[in-house]
Amino acid sequence: MSTKYVIIVPDGAADQPLEIFDGKTVLEAAKTTNMDWISKNGKQGLVWTVPANLTPGSDVAMLSLLGYDPVKHYTGRAPIEAVAMGVPMKQQDWVFRCNLVTFADKKMADHSAGHIRDKEAHILIKDLQAALKNDNLTLYPGVSYRNLCLFTGMDFDVKTQPPHDIIGQSVDKNLPKGKNANILIDIMARSQQFFAEHEINKIRKDLGENPVSSIWLWGQGQQAFLDKFSKRFGLKGATITAVDLVRGLSKLIGFDLIEVEGATGYVDTNYTGKANAAIKALEKYDIVLVHIEAPDEAGHAGSAEIKKKAVENIDKLIVGPVLEALKKYDSWRILVMPDHPTPVSTQAHSSDPVPFAMAGNGIKGVLSESFCEKSAFETGFVIDRGWELMEYFTKM
Repeated sequence: MSTKYVIIVPDGAADQPLEIFDGKTVLEAAKTTNMDWISKNGKQGLVWTVPANLTPGSDVAMLSLLGYDPVKHYTGRAPIEAVAMGVPMKQQDWVFRCNLVTFADKKMADHSAGHIRDKEAHILIKDLQAALKNDNLTLYPGVSYRNLCLFTGMDFDVKTQPPHDIIGQSVDKNLPKGKNANILIDIMARSQQFFAEHEINKIRKDLGENPVSSIWLWGQGQQAFLDKFSKRFGLKGATITAVDLVRGLSKLIGFDLIEVEGATGYVDTNYTGKANAAIKALEKYDIVLVHIEAPDEAGHAGSAEIKKKAVENIDKLIVGPVLEALKKYDSWRILVMPDHPTPVSTQAHSSDPVPFAMAGNGIKGVLSESFCEKSAFETGFVIDRGWELMEYFTKM
């Protein structure tokens, strides 16, 4: 008898106590009937998904969540997204994440340029490529503000800063540092000059939308490789996500990608469509990963209420229907967990451990309480090496 597995990831949902919710976290304040059922009828605990020597982010945390030790396998964010976007890379090439961002008073004001629309972003990236006139540099448009910059014939040893982790901080103090950092800084400066007079920015300003001040280069690395998930865990998998990072990781481990119309990677995503796709995928696959970016984006925006609403939508429109569908199988398991915290108060990723809850055949808990950071801590069940959680979930 084969077991069906589902992993649901409300990205960045873990948080800290907030005054707006009378000292409760977003998970405590949100109505999460279905996540609570999983935690009360299954097992919950805490898991460290970000090793101490690595920068917190979904690139590192999702590697852990999927069962891969980031210390051994992490290559940088951009190479993973390059796989998702089909960007051709040679062994010596370097690729950087290339955000479209907004500055204000020489500070990072918005890591997404107001979640710029795909069409506008693609035009800006295409026009900038032509303006730079650099044969060693190729820009690849992605989804909204998320793009890539590929360098050939160059070598880098630099430290860069994720733009979403420096909101409100000085731009100059967070510029790239290290070998050939001057090349990156020069390109970013040239993009600022070019975007300043671009017609799209004029229209965005007229509409009261955040203009694109610059590109921001970060998350660099070289070619990425991972062992197949089916080889390691003996399960055939599929992923539902709107984010290139998770698409790239999924392709690297051999998961099929299931596209859902209206999946945006933001709070307006098609929650119901993702749930229906996951339920359908269970007919064909052993394990299905459903990733929802909305809580993370709300955390970066500093909006507790929007983050709470996103978590409630995930619980009602995804966790609930998928859980009911799973119960129809003779053997099943479900795991719900954020990959990392994105506290509203800091608007940045955190390395703190995240709560997880799992239920299904053979899973028994020690504490029958609602799903939240506090309850997970009170269980005393902590997985220090996050990549070991997948082994526990699939083979316990």
